[in-house]
Amino acid sequence: MRNLKLKKVLPVATETETLQKSTQESDVGLHLVTDSVGSVSHSSPDLQGVKETPGLHVMGDLFEVQCDDRYMLDAEFLKNHCVRLVKEAGLTTVGEFFKQFDGAGGVTGTVVLAESHLCIHTWPEKSYVTVDVYVCSYTQDNRPRARKLYQSLLDTFQPKSEKAHAVERL
Repeated sequence: MRNLKLKKVLPVATETETLQKSTQESDVGLHLVTDSVGSVSHSSPDLQGVKETPGLHVMGDLFEVQCDDRYMLDAEFLKNHCVRLVKEAGLTTVGEFFKQFDGAGGVTGTVVLAESHLCIHTWPEKSYVTVDVYVCSYTQDNRPRARKLYQSLLDTFQPKSEKAHAVERL
């Protein structure tokens, strides 16, 4: 596996972002997705007028994490931490479920948000974590909150490298 540079989720306007490999092997980051004629695709005709402001769905693969082992192995500790990060990001927890697997197994967990969800899966034996932050923007633009929450998760897990994919959703 090649080592990717650690990148932060980039700000978005109204475009869709995706992880793409550029001509330089080490230059990885989020960029705009365009349709077949080169213009930015905003929404399908079926979704026209559903919402004024799109939501944001950020998915990350975090490699060679350098965090405290409790974040990888202790479901209760990770749950409490995630609920705190959600609150600090200005989002609303409506429920949570975290499961710790036997022995030195990892943790899988979800925080259900009024705005959508946060999901985390840890593999301590591989120093690997996946995160999924999805927020809707039904009554307000929650994209900055999603980016803040995702960045807080990067700060928590301290990966040496990361692959991220972000999509605006209606």
